[in-house]
Amino acid sequence: MKKAVPVHILSGFLGSGKTTLLSQAIDYYKQSGKKPAVLMNELGDVNLDGMLVEDDVPMTEMLSGCICCTIRGDLGLELRDLIRDNDPDVIFVECTGAANPIEILDGVTDASLLTELELKSVITVIDAAQFQKQHEGGQSKTFRLMQDQIRCATQLILNKIDLIQPEAIASLEQGIRELNPVAPMTATVRCQVDMTLFDRLTEAAGTVSATEHAHREAGHSECDAHGESGICTDPTHHHEHDELHHGHAHHSHDHVMVYTHYFSRPIDSEQFEELVGRLPQEVYRAKGILRFSDTASLFLFQYAYREMDFVKITPKEDLPNVAVFIGEHFSKERLAAELASLEQKD
Repeated sequence: MKKAVPVHILSGFLGSGKTTLLSQAIDYYKQSGKKPAVLMNELGDVNLDGMLVEDDVPMTEMLSGCICCTIRGDLGLELRDLIRDNDPDVIFVECTGAANPIEILDGVTDASLLTELELKSVITVIDAAQFQKQHEGGQSKTFRLMQDQIRCATQLILNKIDLIQPEAIASLEQGIRELNPVAPMTATVRCQVDMTLFDRLTEAAGTVSATEHAHREAGHSECDAHGESGICTDPTHHHEHDELHHGHAHHSHDHVMVYTHYFSRPIDSEQFEELVGRLPQEVYRAKGILRFSDTASLFLFQYAYREMDFVKITPKEDLPNVAVFIGEHFSKERLAAELASLEQKD
């Protein structure tokens, strides 16, 4: 029997650093002479993070929705195709920051895939400053989602510790440990971890630790009716993730809104920066590929929690002039109007 391909799920709220970790992991495997593959999910219509993955890395995208909507069909097919067409040594599933990782475990650990895939870890990246802010702010839907992502993890990365006071790290770790007392945790800046971590996780025997821990933290560790896939099949047991398969009403990211804006022409960089600078606090993540009228360069734009960054890029293909905004309960109509006005101001 052919050896199963190890799978690592990368979780974490929007802007926490998942793609940074993914890029480092890909480089590590390539330097080791191995072939990584990526399944990347975005809520928007354009996978901008996926554009950062080099062309020689097999990648499949699932856009305009959550993996949980399609775990009974598309996810399994996409993973099968990745293996069949590319024969990778490892697969990374990077789910959108608005997703609860428990929602994709069923798809990855489906019994029909067990001969081909082995779930090795659920790695949750935590933005230290945002966890601190949400922890102090109370029980918002965003914080509850962050809590679920932490509970599901088999590995924790407390990232961006350079953005908080050193004396606050211990209390943050304590708050995280109240949610997940067992997963190993590493404090990092820019997700700088020892990449041999993935080798150790991959070499670990079986998938039991990842699946059992995640399902236990989902609230049904005492079920005796688990099938071969590790999923409880007793219809008398109420599980939160069961509701996810019956429409969007119960999705953990229902409160998250996504607006994708395509520009018909280059815009003024200063006017765009001014617009981003006055975005409402409800918009907590944005990214884009932007052409500006006052420079010949193309820029990758990133925005998370009041901080923006622009990086010059030289893509090999023609890319759309586009920006994606993610947040809670903001006015899409107002934002669309302000972005459209930039094209007319120029």
